[in-house]
Amino acid sequence: MSNPTRRLELTIGPLLYWWPRAALMQLYAAVAEGPARTVVLGEVVCSRRHEFSFDDWLALARDLAGAGKTVVLATQALVMAEAELRSLRRIVEQDEFAVEAGDASALRLLAQAHVHAHSPAHVQAHVQTHAAGGARKPFVIGPHINIYSRDALAEHAALGAGRWVAPVELPLDALPLINPPADAVCGPAGPLETEVFGFGRLPLAFSARCFTARHHRLAKDACEYRCRDDADGLLLRSTEGRDFLVLNGIQTQSAALHAVIDRAAALREAGVHSVRLSPCSGDFARVVALYERALNPASGEAADGADAAGAWRELAALDLSGELVNGFAARRPGLEVLQP
Repeated sequence: MSNPTRRLELTIGPLLYWWPRAALMQLYAAVAEGPARTVVLGEVVCSRRHEFSFDDWLALARDLAGAGKTVVLATQALVMAEAELRSLRRIVEQDEFAVEAGDASALRLLAQAHVHAHSPAHVQAHVQTHAAGGARKPFVIGPHINIYSRDALAEHAALGAGRWVAPVELPLDALPLINPPADAVCGPAGPLETEVFGFGRLPLAFSARCFTARHHRLAKDACEYRCRDDADGLLLRSTEGRDFLVLNGIQTQSAALHAVIDRAAALREAGVHSVRLSPCSGDFARVVALYERALNPASGEAADGADAAGAWRELAALDLSGELVNGFAARRPGLEVLQP
């Protein structure tokens, strides 16, 4: 049975767009002062985005850790070149911060770092070593790794995962079927925590092609870094004039913004530990503050119900880059809106 007052932690997901260095630093300065406990850092879309080097991300991670945040370093969702694989190895080989696996290549390297053999005897030895205080931090299973069953989640947990970010299209009522709060999947790191994508453009697909470059009639390797011109991606409209998709380099996103700010009770019922908020331009600090107030109301305030509708209206009233949708959370098409 869920605890109606259990705190729902907030996670700031990786910035999916290419922002100027000053804007990026301003974002994370606000995050350092905000209520989110966990921050995921790093470039997950395109390795040609050079605004921050690996050492820059590490320095920022240390600053945020000094501000009391738990920092996770993200890896790319699509690794296509040897140079990208070398960057991935650098992230995995550092042991100062936990790592979020963006794809199968990251999973393989993280599994090798956590488990040095595949036989049951060696896995059991690793479990005992970890329990005694191993050096490696549990890794995070990122949202682009397709896990839709308890057995699949258990296989990944055995490799050293400590948290699972569910695929964005999974409805909330499916999560406890995969990772039940009363009988959570366990691995060397203990019971797995469940995190959901709770705000932002829905990440739909990745491709070897750069659609932003193609839109500007440029080659991918001579893209002129045009994605720097679009703080929230390049909007595409349907022939009827409706906002449809967003191009973000090699990534395709929804034009609408997925939001679960009105689903506090359902999130707790599903055993969700944390809710991920994807950074956007505009007053993102206000978005984070609204989620904190809606999901973790102060003592004496209602935990759901009337406040859910009010929180949705407040969020929708902000200067956001798209309309709010919540269909996936309720087992409906993702672009539907179910009023709280």
